[in-house]
Amino acid sequence: MRKTSSNTSYVMQEDFSPLFLSLPKRVTSFLTLKKKAQNVHFLSVYPLQFLARSCIMITLKRFTFLRVVLGRGVERKFWALMASSMMNGGYSVEEEEKKKNVNVGGGVEDVYGEDNATEDQFATPWTVSVASGYTLLRDPHYNKGLAFSEKERDAHYLRGLLPPAIFTQELQEKKLMQSLRQYKVPLQRYVAMMDLQERNEKLFYKLLIDNVEELLPVVYTPTVGEACQKYGSIFRRPQGLYISLKEKGKILEVLKNWPERNIQVIVVTDGERILGLGDLGCQGMGIPVGKLSLYTALGGLRPSACLPVTIDVGTNNEQLLNDEFYIGLKQRRATGQEYAELLEEFMTAVKQNYGEKVLVQFEDFANHNAFELLTKYSPTHLVFNDDIQGTASVVLAGLLAALKLVGGTLADHKFLFLGAGEAGTGIAELIALEISKQIKAPIEETRKKIWLVDSKGLIVNSRKESLQHFKKPWAHEHEPVKGLLDAVKAIKPTVLIGSSGVGKTFTKEVVKAMASFNEKPLILALSNPTSQSECTAEEAYTWSEGRAIFASGSPFDPVEYDGKVFVPGQANNAYIFPGFGLGLIMSGAIRVHNDLLLAASEALAAQVKQEHFDKGLIYPPFSNIRKISAQIAAKVAAKAYELGLASRLPRPKDLVQHAESCMYSPVYGCYR
Repeated sequence: MRKTSSNTSYVMQEDFSPLFLSLPKRVTSFLTLKKKAQNVHFLSVYPLQFLARSCIMITLKRFTFLRVVLGRGVERKFWALMASSMMNGGYSVEEEEKKKNVNVGGGVEDVYGEDNATEDQFATPWTVSVASGYTLLRDPHYNKGLAFSEKERDAHYLRGLLPPAIFTQELQEKKLMQSLRQYKVPLQRYVAMMDLQERNEKLFYKLLIDNVEELLPVVYTPTVGEACQKYGSIFRRPQGLYISLKEKGKILEVLKNWPERNIQVIVVTDGERILGLGDLGCQGMGIPVGKLSLYTALGGLRPSACLPVTIDVGTNNEQLLNDEFYIGLKQRRATGQEYAELLEEFMTAVKQNYGEKVLVQFEDFANHNAFELLTKYSPTHLVFNDDIQGTASVVLAGLLAALKLVGGTLADHKFLFLGAGEAGTGIAELIALEISKQIKAPIEETRKKIWLVDSKGLIVNSRKESLQHFKKPWAHEHEPVKGLLDAVKAIKPTVLIGSSGVGKTFTKEVVKAMASFNEKPLILALSNPTSQSECTAEEAYTWSEGRAIFASGSPFDPVEYDGKVFVPGQANNAYIFPGFGLGLIMSGAIRVHNDLLLAASEALAAQVKQEHFDKGLIYPPFSNIRKISAQIAAKVAAKAYELGLASRLPRPKDLVQHAESCMYSPVYGCYR
């Protein structure tokens, strides 16, 4: 190699060793190679920020042009030499040549330092990766499996690493669906889908988008509940960030360990109230992972822009504490100041690392923490609680749509809730806000149309002193009533909503009582998973003699009653949060306002057509969910611009078209 007039340019032939001798020991370099002549190559070295020689790890990804420039043989020699230099901390090649005669392991050079490393002498984990060959097949972002073309197999050194057959993405999809349908146990399907996501990201999302009605119950509720319960047993590789009490004081550093930098949505849980299953601690990670899969599949957000997080502060679940396979902290839950300080550090670090416009979605926090966190951080962060606000928005959409079946306005109806937690009170508040908006009345007045029953009975004024703060607005004047059936008979609601997390509570007597004073009783059994649903679709239709308008949180099969087939609706949050999140992001919203939630509800209700009403549905089918999400995103973004909450200017002329253009596509691309 001979040096040119520039200090940063070298003319190199096939022996690259002087290059490594010439590089400064504390310099990391970005290498750009250009072919100049048949056997001569120019290499420019652009010094960047560099590490000490003892911990150098150079990762060059996707620089497939090395092959074109250097040719196969020279390129391999280049990488081998780079690897040798890095492994030996920058010592001279001559010194390494002297050591080659002292090889172990059958005479093969110990490139990875496996034979030299002992418990007392550490080896540095290092990597030199190029997105081609074996590495490309192991990269879920770019792997296409048997869909690599002949040209791609040649260009990226895949010959021999794949069987000779070439499949289209559609054929791969067909094959996988056949395999999934052979599994009889839902959890097996869940594990198979998670394996696919870790192996071939685009095929996972293509499969989910094209078969959303069939696979949504697999990747999310109800199957995700069982997956969380058994997460320790099925755990294979981390899918998000685990932040525990051990990381207190260094959460910002932990966030920087995540490989992606441009994060737009974070879904975070502390695992204390997973669905209706209670405290699952660290195993609640299945919820953020599942929610973010839906953000991509249904709302079109890029997978790389999504970050699942579990805050592990311990668990009070005795079974998990005694489980040798439990993957979280084996200690009682931290509470009070210790808990608050950890969450404060997390929220501060999130804004510092990802900026003002990153959306933080709180998921499955216990009631006492859920309300407090939402109240505390709403004024300073872009935060959203799906259990409180998302559930409320999707239920309100169903109620608005149902008015076309039951008649009247929202203000004409009376509502009774079983369950006064974060979901129940969140739904009640949004209904009251919508009625207030429609009839121009104070919200204190519209709340009087809504009654709540908790574990101690009907919430009334005489109980106000002992109530939690979020229940107090719902304490109205009435004599005490103990049970749900007595409350139904006393209040005579037109709408019965279950958010209790307790199954089989809408008994035959309760449903028959609703049907006795309503021509078309509206019954929403929202608790998840299916085992915790207040009643089944079959029970609701049978006990009401086919007159009930029914929707549930978990899916139920169609029911035939008296010669007519009823298709139960699903009040699934997945209708709302993907489109809602997309609307916030594409408008650059900096805060969540209740009017944005109302806009999302109205947009979803508008998607229910007469053909759906004819089947008794109050929600549109999921088969068209991406177009529905685009409509919701457009309405949310429009309201954000109207309220002055949007920061992305100028405003796009056609927000629906803009939303669709922002959506991630899972279709394979072609590689050069």
